Amino acid sequence: MRAAARPDLAAIWRRVEELSERRGQDPAEVLAPERLSHLSGVDPLRIPAVVAGTAAEVPLERRVHERFLRLRATRRDKHGREWPLAAIASDFDAPGASLGPLNAGAGLPRLGHAAGVQRFFGVYAGFLLADHRSAVERALVLASEGAHGAGAQGAGADGAGAHGAQDLEHLSYLTGIPPQAIRLTLDGTPPRLPLREQVRQRFAHLRRTRPREDGQPHSLAAIAKSFDASGQSLTRLAQGEGLPNLAAAAGIQRFYGVEGGFLLADDTEALATALTGIARELESAEREQENPMLAVMRSHDVRSIVTRAGRLSPRGWKSLAAHLDDLLAREGQLGRPAGTDEGNAP
Repeated sequence: MRAAARPDLAAIWRRVEELSERRGQDPAEVLAPERLSHLSGVDPLRIPAVVAGTAAEVPLERRVHERFLRLRATRRDKHGREWPLAAIASDFDAPGASLGPLNAGAGLPRLGHAAGVQRFFGVYAGFLLADHRSAVERALVLASEGAHGAGAQGAGADGAGAHGAQDLEHLSYLTGIPPQAIRLTLDGTPPRLPLREQVRQRFAHLRRTRPREDGQPHSLAAIAKSFDASGQSLTRLAQGEGLPNLAAAAGIQRFYGVEGGFLLADDTEALATALTGIARELESAEREQENPMLAVMRSHDVRSIVTRAGRLSPRGWKSLAAHLDDLLAREGQLGRPAGTDEGNAP
């Protein structure tokens, strides 16, 4: 109805197998259920049924609880231990007790807490919310990119300038980010909005750009009815006076057919997701072209980090190395490459 036709997961699976074999990789390793589970948060035993379209969807509260437990189990600290609730919550200035119901499966977290958990573990903004199909679809796309190689490398630094107003408007439609903010994000200086204002703007963008057949915005009552709530429950969100609860955020995104992180993703992640989708469309049409905007964004990010790190003292380098170890551990990448000296700058 509002969403575009969903891709055929079985077809994507076959495509990844073909790309893997073409690059001399073992498709069984590229598409290993444990690997796809790590990327998606979906139980590895459930992956085949999701791909086949026979898996029953899990209620939101149970899904969020299971994904949170999986994050803690698979993305441990540098000592191999699960992150304490207090350490996770302190990252977004909340008490550890606020995550107790989520950890016990006794309730959904607040929207800001869900955003903080996902940011802490370095997973995409819809990791906790996405339905199984969307989560596996995203994991398969990431597996496809890994099998295919980095198609965006080598683009010129001034490539973003070749994209005019039409391109920016299209990216704005896909992400909910205003065109001027997209320019700033590509330049490595994304605007930093409070989460409440970001969610309000993205919700207003959805209503404005995805209207009813008569051209009018969907009413708050119609949106809320799709997830068994009242229109009044969205009034404060529409007026910028508060955040929706997690169930309402999931319902809004499902109503408009956008991915589970549309309301929560920061500008850089939202833009990277849109650009990755565009690149995938180009590849599926057998027109393998470079994506200069994504390359520019990465270039700015890396250059900014290296420039600032170059001003650190030896003690600062050691502190940075320890911080990177923690960050890698959160994202499930334990261990330091062989031959690196923890105390020295590269």
